[in-house]
Amino acid sequence: MPEVEPALSAGPLLLIAAVAVGVLLFLIMKLKLHAFVALILVSLLVALAAQVPIGDVVDTMTSGFGSTLAAVALLVGLGAMLGRLFEHSGGAQVLADSLIGRFGEQRAPLALGVAALLFGFPIFFDAGLVVFLPIVFTVARRLGGSLLTYGLPVAGAFAVMHAFVPPHPGPVAAAELVGADIGLTLVFGLVIGIPTWFLGSYLFGLWAGRRFDIAVPDILSGERTADDAPDPSVEGTSPGVATAAGARAGTATRPAPPRFGTVIGILLLPLVLIFLNTGLSTLATEGVLDEESLVVEWGQLLGATPIALLITVLVAMWVLGRRRGDSGAEVESIVNSALGPVCAIILITGAGGMFGGVLRASGIGAALADVLGDIGLPVIVAAFVISTLLRVAQGSATVALTTAAGLIAPVVEATDGLSSIDLSLIVIAIAGGATVLSHVNDSGFWLVSRFFGMDEKTTLKTWTVMETLLGTIGFLLALVLSLFL
Repeated sequence: MPEVEPALSAGPLLLIAAVAVGVLLFLIMKLKLHAFVALILVSLLVALAAQVPIGDVVDTMTSGFGSTLAAVALLVGLGAMLGRLFEHSGGAQVLADSLIGRFGEQRAPLALGVAALLFGFPIFFDAGLVVFLPIVFTVARRLGGSLLTYGLPVAGAFAVMHAFVPPHPGPVAAAELVGADIGLTLVFGLVIGIPTWFLGSYLFGLWAGRRFDIAVPDILSGERTADDAPDPSVEGTSPGVATAAGARAGTATRPAPPRFGTVIGILLLPLVLIFLNTGLSTLATEGVLDEESLVVEWGQLLGATPIALLITVLVAMWVLGRRRGDSGAEVESIVNSALGPVCAIILITGAGGMFGGVLRASGIGAALADVLGDIGLPVIVAAFVISTLLRVAQGSATVALTTAAGLIAPVVEATDGLSSIDLSLIVIAIAGGATVLSHVNDSGFWLVSRFFGMDEKTTLKTWTVMETLLGTIGFLLALVLSLFL
């Protein structure tokens, strides 16, 4: 990225940053301009207002866009393919049924939530929830009680994985912008995300189920129509949403779904490879292993997140596709259908990287770092506050994650003494802020409200409260860990 000497002092630069965020929110919320276009336009205006040399404006914008896409596009694309293969093969149903059988019907909400956590690694929030809804409705009808007892642990699991854990686009983009290691961010995303889900989603879901008696709606009792499906252009929509009904409708003529062990094995494969990379890198850093040894080099290569996901997708294409009787052309069609719905998400995160790149190059980030230093607000707290404000204002978790990461990245660069662990925990804090207070400007709010058959007031009392608990608990855990690690 071009190095540009700031042409303005800190005061005007911070004013430009505040106006830029306000303009961005106005364009997205009031004028309904697509977030991708809005981010590009605001990036251009910020560069001009901050007096970045005209000849450097385009290079500054494209550098931020390209560097973000280099990390995001590979992970999101491969993750989308993996999720589509699981959905196509019936892996979600197998996972839920097997876990309910092992946990017992009395712990069905816990079993469904654990299944959603596992399935939520490769599949995005909207698609995961839609695929699991028939399972949740069936279990709720069979066992009785409020739908929220079973539905909130599932919805919360997908929300946590979508916000906290790579390869989902938000945490990937934030990690790239902040300079955090993807593998380490994944580790802390799971370490923090699982207890966050248990406290803020599972336990809250049990309480909400006793407090709000929500009957199972009839929305999925018949064949889904095009009008029932979520709009694939909204944030979080992922592979399989538009075609989920067709895949389920065709299961009668398809081979038997994969076994439980097969599903678990494929889900764990990328995690094992990524953990291998992280572990070997740590041992090499500590001097236990030689950094230039073949074991370390090959372990780091195979455990690099894009390579780990590539290997997993290839294995899934064979195990969940070709070995079950699908032709090569059918498998190609399945994975190809995963890419269309995620293109908008990839481009939005890339544009968020462009915005962050302009903020850094214009000197706005350094000015913000100076102000936060004078106030004495820790970087991790500032990251959470900024992300929360953006989330509440415009609704999109992805936009909140990428914009907040772009704003805080120069502060991170200007702060001495931050370790790789600190950087990953800052990403988790940003994810926490991007999760809280989901309300009427968030597509997830309406998805849950519509499919659960709840009015807006009840949705605010249940879904919004749960999202706020998840974001706050996740941030507090990250803050505590940052004090000790």
